[in-house]
Amino acid sequence: MLIRAMTCAAALVATTALPIWAEPSQDMKAVLDKLSELGAKPVHTLDVGEARMQASPADAAKAVQWTNRIPSAPEGQIATRDITIPTANGPLPARLYIPEGEGPFPVIVYYHGGGWVIADLNTYDATPRSLTHGTKAITVSVDYRHAPEHMFPAAHEDAWNAYSWVMENAASFNGDASRVAVAGESAGANLAANVSLMAREREATLPVHELLVYPIAGNDTTTPSYTENAEQVPLGKADMEWFIRHVFTSPDQAADTRVNLLGHESFEGLPSTTVILAELDPLRSEGEALAKAMEEDGVPVESRVFTGVTHEFFGMGKVVGAAKEANDMAITGLNAAFDAAEN
Repeated sequence: MLIRAMTCAAALVATTALPIWAEPSQDMKAVLDKLSELGAKPVHTLDVGEARMQASPADAAKAVQWTNRIPSAPEGQIATRDITIPTANGPLPARLYIPEGEGPFPVIVYYHGGGWVIADLNTYDATPRSLTHGTKAITVSVDYRHAPEHMFPAAHEDAWNAYSWVMENAASFNGDASRVAVAGESAGANLAANVSLMAREREATLPVHELLVYPIAGNDTTTPSYTENAEQVPLGKADMEWFIRHVFTSPDQAADTRVNLLGHESFEGLPSTTVILAELDPLRSEGEALAKAMEEDGVPVESRVFTGVTHEFFGMGKVVGAAKEANDMAITGLNAAFDAAEN
């Protein structure tokens, strides 16, 4: 395990480290400029309450969309219904994104980002809406308990319980339990990956596919991408360290393989996976290492680093060109898995 981690790290330094002077694309910069105009400050300079209340990158993207008079249709016409998922640890808020048609539909269990501390179903509305439009699947966007009120591993427990509930109750909302995928962004991508790993370990039904968008996959904050993007907006090194302080009772907990996915001895037997990464993101290197390790263990992986974009770009398809490309890549992977599961 240690040898593989060192090998991956060496390969990243030798072949995939990107220039420290890389700049955001023009459309990405427009969103970052708008975020600054909205008064957003680096998360690490705020307390938790302030971080939760300030404008988000999603707010900035919507503001740019409004300024440029870009319509929200057709994704904006997706029907939604808020539900509650019962679990042993209490009820979890969730939102169903429902396509047109008769069904039963494939299902995507989606976990939002926010470092397990900030954000909610409303902040991360664009991605599940777009995935539902592109796949004609029901997306179940799951909220989970947040730190510091509920420390690690509360969110991970909730992610598994939500997936288990969906597998048992998909028919109740016109979903097909034989075609269930998991997806997430950042901290949510880590949760999605853990669901697959837990299903394998517990000999439960695996998802048919996993979509991992700039996942938290390691606990090393000295990787090439952390060095290059230490001061990046909206996520820099100090911001990630802020999340770590608020999520874990001890920094040592970040070595747990539920967080440090690269600490797993094997990824053999996991479902096909799409890994989407951002060039200007501290998490890029660990995402690259995860994709490489999964491929080495025989997992079918499609991965790509999108240049000129930062963390949080994925849901910005209306205003950032690379986000539209990434969304199309995600939909292609999901649809292929759903088709394979049906045939």
